[in-house]
Amino acid sequence: MKPVSQLPAVRVASSSVREPELAAAELARRLEHDNLGCVLFFCSVEYDLQKLGPALQKAFSGVRVYGCTSAGEITEQGYDRGCISAIGFDARYFAIDCALIRQLDRFTLQDAQGVIDQMLTTCRDANLAPVKGNTFAITLLDGLSSREELVLATLNAALGTIPQFGGSAGDDERLADTHVYYDGEFHCGAATVMLVNTPLDFRVFSTHHMEPLDEKLVVTRACPQSRTVYELNAEPAADVYARMVGVSPEQLDRKVFALRPLGVCVGGNYFVRSIQRVNPDGSLTFYCAVETGIVMTAMAPGSLLDSVRTQIEASERVVGTPLVTLGCDCFLRRLEAELTGQSDAVSEFLKAHRVVGFNTYGEQFNGMHINQTFTGVVIGRPEFIT
Repeated sequence: MKPVSQLPAVRVASSSVREPELAAAELARRLEHDNLGCVLFFCSVEYDLQKLGPALQKAFSGVRVYGCTSAGEITEQGYDRGCISAIGFDARYFAIDCALIRQLDRFTLQDAQGVIDQMLTTCRDANLAPVKGNTFAITLLDGLSSREELVLATLNAALGTIPQFGGSAGDDERLADTHVYYDGEFHCGAATVMLVNTPLDFRVFSTHHMEPLDEKLVVTRACPQSRTVYELNAEPAADVYARMVGVSPEQLDRKVFALRPLGVCVGGNYFVRSIQRVNPDGSLTFYCAVETGIVMTAMAPGSLLDSVRTQIEASERVVGTPLVTLGCDCFLRRLEAELTGQSDAVSEFLKAHRVVGFNTYGEQFNGMHINQTFTGVVIGRPEFIT
């Protein structure tokens, strides 16, 4: 059993109890109160999801529950694994609605506008705060769907000036099945979008710590639908990448991918493109969009902890003492922290700054799908709390 943080306006709890019914009951005991309006959770796929889904719905009867599977959890104790991390939102401070997107390939701007308009109506009806400047969106997508870019771009057009962040669901690095949770069930090949309206101050942010190197690689043959690159500089992709990072193709693994990703430069800013795996034919499959003709830049890590500290502390200067920070942290960042001996320091920082969330298979920020970043929202305390 793990401790719970009894903060005003939100409550945060986690459970490592393996039996789904008992885990759900524990979370409910720690999060439930008369004004609980919504619960957002992130869970390991070590749980029996077919049992956990209805167990959560039963435990939080009358409360809307959303979430997804993860590649590691961030709890009130920092980095964690094999557990459930959850946050309960007080309806007196948060008006929240959520929608499920089932057919990612067929999601149109008209669909997106209908979804957003309906949720905006819910937020307005709650009469907590004006929509403008007081609303943000959280997106959770199937992390193996390869459709994040399409859905995010469409949603972003419908959201307009409303800031958005989120993460792609994981499955404890198994790369087999990832799920989002909605209406009592776990869904594959789907996404959820949550609209949050609040009178509390908040700041949505995104950061990564990868720095560009001199080496440039041109994608000369790729399949955008599967995010697979067959050739870089007109040679087999795995051979070129392995030569660039100084290992043999046989030595390419997730550790190499975590420490030496590639990036693309858009508008003067670099966005990371992380490699998911090497295929038997020598091609490389990525976690993010790739297409023939783009130029990829070699990247190397800067200071992982400093990049997170800079953004969260900047956010806290805007919103004041944090009520909670909801974070989506790439699982490759966590792997890097473990490989370089920084894991404990990062975990302690997350704990000290009230961060809860999960490790993702990709991050989302204002309509973009990105890799090896930390995205989230820092929410300030109500004014009457000192």
